[in-house]
Amino acid sequence: MTQTMQLKDSIITEHDLYLFNEGTHYRLHTVLGAHPIERDGQAGVHFAVWAPNARAVSVFGDFNGWDKESHPMSLLGESGIWATFVPGIEQGAAYKYHIQSQHHGYRVDKADPFAIHTETPPKTGSKVWNLTYEWNDADWMKTRGEANAPDAPMSVYEVHLGSWMRYPDGNFITYRDLAPKLAEYVERLGFTHIEFLPITEHPFYGSWGYQTTGYFAPTSRHGTPQDFMYLIDVLHQNGIGVILDWVPSHFPTDEFGLGYFDGTHLFEHSDPRQGFHPDWQSYIFNYGRNEVRSFLLSSALHWLEAFHIDGLRVDAVASMLYLDYSREGDDWIPNEYGGRENLRAIEFLRRFNEVIYQNVPDVQTIAEESTSWPMVSRPTYVGGLGFGMKWDMGWMHDSLYYVQREPIYRRYHHTNLSFRMMYAFSENFMLPISHDEVVHGKGSLINKMAGDDWQKHANLRTFLGYMYAQPGKKLLFMGSEFGQQLEWDHDAQLQWELLDYPLQQGVQHWMSELNRVYRAEPALHELDFDPAGFSWVDANDAENSVLSFLRMGKTTADIILAVFNFTPVPREGYTIGVPDGGYWREILNSDAEYYGGSGQGNYGGVEAVPEPWHGRQYSVKLQLPPLSMVLLKNEAVWG
Repeated sequence: MTQTMQLKDSIITEHDLYLFNEGTHYRLHTVLGAHPIERDGQAGVHFAVWAPNARAVSVFGDFNGWDKESHPMSLLGESGIWATFVPGIEQGAAYKYHIQSQHHGYRVDKADPFAIHTETPPKTGSKVWNLTYEWNDADWMKTRGEANAPDAPMSVYEVHLGSWMRYPDGNFITYRDLAPKLAEYVERLGFTHIEFLPITEHPFYGSWGYQTTGYFAPTSRHGTPQDFMYLIDVLHQNGIGVILDWVPSHFPTDEFGLGYFDGTHLFEHSDPRQGFHPDWQSYIFNYGRNEVRSFLLSSALHWLEAFHIDGLRVDAVASMLYLDYSREGDDWIPNEYGGRENLRAIEFLRRFNEVIYQNVPDVQTIAEESTSWPMVSRPTYVGGLGFGMKWDMGWMHDSLYYVQREPIYRRYHHTNLSFRMMYAFSENFMLPISHDEVVHGKGSLINKMAGDDWQKHANLRTFLGYMYAQPGKKLLFMGSEFGQQLEWDHDAQLQWELLDYPLQQGVQHWMSELNRVYRAEPALHELDFDPAGFSWVDANDAENSVLSFLRMGKTTADIILAVFNFTPVPREGYTIGVPDGGYWREILNSDAEYYGGSGQGNYGGVEAVPEPWHGRQYSVKLQLPPLSMVLLKNEAVWG
């Protein structure tokens, strides 16, 4: 016979149950899961798990010799939540739930969906833990809204923790040992933010964290939750924001995880045409279920509030929006109006963004959305999805296609560079060169570049300069900032030994200077999402593969000229129209010898003459080095 527990004996209240069932409990992790408490003078742990279709549930672990029968749990009324208090359990105890379903005699051992710490894989148990930590990032937290603002510079260094750096014996580096090394490196190179590939606990390391089982727990491969907090704390103390990859689109089928949790499809759709993803062989959340929405929204707020995360990049949004994503024929079910749009997922994403910005307004949400779905980064009250930003996948594909062409053929692909301005301000875009572009046989970023070794590095510097001069925030995957030669391997650290060589040193120096100028010059970041921040000078010189445009800031004085020569042929006396007379100082030149270039340039700058060109009143004659970017700023506004 099922045992029942009175709410007065639980930490869960009637209000908690009401919000949970309504789908509006956004801090569900504070009452479900394992919580150390004291009751009747006894210290112990209050366990609670949602399993509405279970006949019986028990908690077992190293505290009872992994005996599945000795600690049965009681049902809280008609809530579907099972709970119990077990005295004497201390922090660090490993545990699982043993669930006996009402259906088919199904029995299973499950990890806690709300665990904040876990055993280290390949073990799959949960751990009793707390989140006590003394933060030292108050200065950052007070002003992080400024660092995350749309008019602020944002250059994001994307990091996979397990392969950025390892110990000499090849083992994973801990969060605490990583903290000073990563903070020093990122600060020295001038990136404003780090984006971590999912650190949420995951059983299969080769999924890079995208097959999440622990939606509230940082992976224990690198230490405890407090160790991860320390890493974030150190980054914040060094002025570096932290963005976390978050995966509400799918979850793995591992038996101990969320799938078929109580002998029914509790978290996922029961129909595989809606509940199983063919690309990743994983389950899809049932976004129409209120309790599932509470679970996911609680996870999102948990990272932002408990761990001081500064933004969430939401993975695979396109797979959530379309019912027929990666499906053919009868493998999908239309919505109630006969369309392919996943109305429940759309509603969830809008709710997600509303909840985040209402509760933590000084962070950012960023969508990886690979289609032309409209208004991804527009407010929900005008019909948008409500994200702060969206990855510009079109720019990534077009520009990488272009730089892979031999320079002699680039004239035929000039529109790959210019087309972006047809849509560049339709969303708040971030330009991503992510991990996805340097894996699965795609090769490293440097080896996408055409030409011999010198030309490859010159091409890379020019490409990175083109990325930084374009409107939009920036994201670059680790290793690309110094010209990593090998394709990314999650089982090995980056090729740090390459920094012994001048060309790789040059790319790294260039990256540092790009970040410095990008952050220092308002014209390069203030109006990233406003068409007033960009103006073509010449988008049509395909014959010479030269591109030129102006970037502007909020004040009329902030104007920068960007000119790109995408061929190895130097251009002497190349005329460019400019809006102002006077001296135009060369503030960046990717061909400088310090960066590994040939040393050609404009001797510090050029004088504009009152000779109209490109529809402008003045013009300058420039020396365009081979495979280069030059940035110039009018002397009148310099400094």
